[in-house]
This record gives sequence, C-alpha cells and structure tokens, in this order.
Amino acid sequence: MELQEIDVFIDPDGQVRVEVRGVKGESCLSVTKGLEKALGGQIAAREMTSEAVQLPAELAEDEQEQRDR
Repeated sequence: MELQEIDVFIDPDGQVRVEVRGVKGESCLSVTKGLEKALGGQIAAREMTSEAVQLPAELAEDEQEQRDR
C-alpha cells in the first residue's frame, strides 16, 4: 500500500488548504470528508490533482485482466 498523506495549511487570514497525496481516484474526497466537515464544511474551491484521475491499483489491474481475456 502506498503512503497516504494529508497536509493542512492555515494562512494568517484563516483560509485553510488541504492537500492529499498517495490516494488514487476520487476516493480522496471521502478521505477528507470528515476533516472538511470539522473545518466548517464550506468549500470555496476544489482542485483535483493528477492522482485524482488515476484508478486505484486494484481497479486498474482488474480492468487490465479483463482486456487481456
């Protein structure tokens, strides 16, 4: 399993930025859901990383096996 990291940055003006690394696909949204709620739940903007469009390894392997058949 890959290392999963969540970094939280709080600017002097109180603006919070959360960055997720090591989580493939849009599951990063479920990883940060509780944190976002605890921080007030208001999302001003969301930027998805290149990892967000990647499939988790096990899903990618399953798809590859199906293509190979």
